[in-house]
Amino acid sequence: MGYTGSRHGAGERKLEILVIDDCEDDAFLLGMALNKHGLKVLCTRVDTAPAMRNALDTGAWDIVISDHCMPGFDSGTALQILKDSGRDIPFVIYSGVISDQLAFSSMLDGVSDYVPKGNYARLVPVISRELRGAAARKAVRDAGSQLQELAYFDPLSKLPNRQSLCAHIAACSQEAKRHGKPLQAAVFHLDLDRFQRINSSFGYESGNALLLQAAQRLLESSESHGFVARLGGDAFGVFVPGVGEREGAEVFARWLLRVFELPFAHEKIELFLSVSIGVALVPGDGCDVFELLTNSELAMSAAKRQGGNSFRFYDRGMHRASAERVALENDLRFAIERKELWVAYQPCVGGREGHVVSAEALLRWNHPTLGSVAPDRFIPIAEENGLIVELGEWIMRVACNECRRWHDMGRNGMCVSVNVSAVQFGQPRLIESVRRALDDAGLPAWGLQLEITESSLMKDAETAVAMLRAFKNMGVRLAIDDFGTGYSSLAYLKRFPVDVIKIDQSFVRGLCDDEEDAAIVRAIIVLARSMRLEVIAEGVESLSQVDVLRTDGCELFQGYFFGRPVEAERFRQVLSARSLSAAH
Repeated sequence: MGYTGSRHGAGERKLEILVIDDCEDDAFLLGMALNKHGLKVLCTRVDTAPAMRNALDTGAWDIVISDHCMPGFDSGTALQILKDSGRDIPFVIYSGVISDQLAFSSMLDGVSDYVPKGNYARLVPVISRELRGAAARKAVRDAGSQLQELAYFDPLSKLPNRQSLCAHIAACSQEAKRHGKPLQAAVFHLDLDRFQRINSSFGYESGNALLLQAAQRLLESSESHGFVARLGGDAFGVFVPGVGEREGAEVFARWLLRVFELPFAHEKIELFLSVSIGVALVPGDGCDVFELLTNSELAMSAAKRQGGNSFRFYDRGMHRASAERVALENDLRFAIERKELWVAYQPCVGGREGHVVSAEALLRWNHPTLGSVAPDRFIPIAEENGLIVELGEWIMRVACNECRRWHDMGRNGMCVSVNVSAVQFGQPRLIESVRRALDDAGLPAWGLQLEITESSLMKDAETAVAMLRAFKNMGVRLAIDDFGTGYSSLAYLKRFPVDVIKIDQSFVRGLCDDEEDAAIVRAIIVLARSMRLEVIAEGVESLSQVDVLRTDGCELFQGYFFGRPVEAERFRQVLSARSLSAAH
C-alpha cells in the first residue's frame, strides 16, 4: 500500500517511509497525519518479514516506522532484518501496545525512539531529528570515503597511489607468511621518457590527458595479472605476484614496452610515447616494500640513462652508482657560478686547403676534485633533472660572444654550432633564449647554427617542423646531428627546413672497412645534395677517410684529424695563424 501526501512543487522530494503495520487503515492515517503536520511523505506498508526484506533490497528509504506486535511479525524481528541489510536507516517503534520497560530495552538494542500511536505532536519532531542524524552520519561516511580516496587513490587517474601499492605489497607478503611460504613477485617501475616535452609543448592539460591514456592502457593490459598504481608525475608501478623468476619478469617487461608502441591521440595528431622500466624481484632484490620500490626506481633510472624505451633489472651496484650520481648532480648545480664549466671549440673545415669555416661549441667540466668529467657522464644528469635548459642557455651566450670575436678578427664568414638537447628543444622559451643571445653578442643570426639530433626531431615531428620554421624565419642556421641513426622518413625530412646534415661518426668510423657503412654514407651525401643541403662528416680521424668522403662528394669535415676541441683562446690562435698546423 502506498500513500502520497498532498500536492507540492515538482522539485521537492518526498520522504520515503517504510511502514511496518498489519493494519492498512493505520498506515493510511499515518501518511495523512504527517502530511497535515507539514511533512511531504510517501508511505509504503509491509507486514511480513519477506516483504520487508524485498522492500529494503529494492527501495531507498529515509526512515522505518514499525508497529510493535503483529500476527507472525514484531518490531524486534523487523529491527533485526534492518540490521542484517546493513542499511543505516532510522527505526522508530510506533505502537500502542508496548511497555515502557520493553521500549527502553528496544532502544538499547538499536531502535531510534518509541512513540505511542496517535501522538503526532511527538512523532513529527522525532522523525525530523532522526533524519538530521542520518544525514549527519552520511556526511561523516562520505567525508571518510573522500579521505580514504585521497589517501589511497590518485585524483587524476583514479588508479591506486603509491601508499595503496605499498599496502597491497605488504598485505601480499603477510598472506604468504601465513601460508609458510616466501612471497614471489616482481615490482615494475615505469617512467615515461621525456614527458616534460609534452607539458612544455602542449601544456599541462594536454599532458594530463595523455597520462590518462597511458594509465588506461596499463590498466587494461596488466589488471588481470597484477596491481597497477600511479606513483606520481609520469611514473607508474605494477606489482605482479607469482613472477619471481627473471625469465618471467622479462617477458612481462617486454609486454609493458609493447603497450606503448601504438601512438597516442592528441587533438587530431598522433604522438609516440615510450617508457623506461625498472624491475625488482621478490625476494631476491628485497622483501621490504620501500626497499623494493627504491630498487625498482634505481633500475628504471639506469634504463632511462641508456636512452629509454627499455628495461633494466636491479643490481646492487646501482646503489653505489646512484650515490655518485647524486653527488655529481649536486656539484653540477653550482658548476656555472664556480666557473668550473668552460666551452671548447672543434673546427669544421672545408675545401682542399682545409680552411676553418665554422666550429662546434662543446661543453666541458673541470671538477675541483674529480678533474675533467666526461660529457657523457654529466650531460644525461642535466637532461634528467632539467639543468640542461640553464646550461644550454649559458653555452649559447658564451658561444655567440666568442663567434662575435672571430668576426672582429676578420673571420666574419664563420658561424658557431651549438647542440640543442631534446629537453631544450621542447621548451618554448628556447626561441627567446636564442634571440637574446644573438642580440647581446651583436651576432648576425646566420652566425649561429643549432644542431638538433635526428632522434629528437622524430620524437614529435609535427612540433619539430613548427619550431624549425620559427628559427629559420629568424635567420638561424639549422643542422640535423647524428644523421642516419634516427630513421627519419623522407616525407618529414623534406619538411624540415634545415641547412646542414651531419653524418654520424659511427658510419664514418667504418667507412673504409665496412661496405654497408660506406653505402649508407654515399646515400646520405647523394640525398643531401639532391635537397641542396650541406653535408658535414663527423668523427674524421684519418686521411683515408677524407679521401673516400671527398670521392663521394663530401667537402666539409670535423674530427680529430683536423683538430681536437680546444679552449677559446687556443682556437683564436689557430684562426689567427690561418693554419691548421697549430691545432695539432
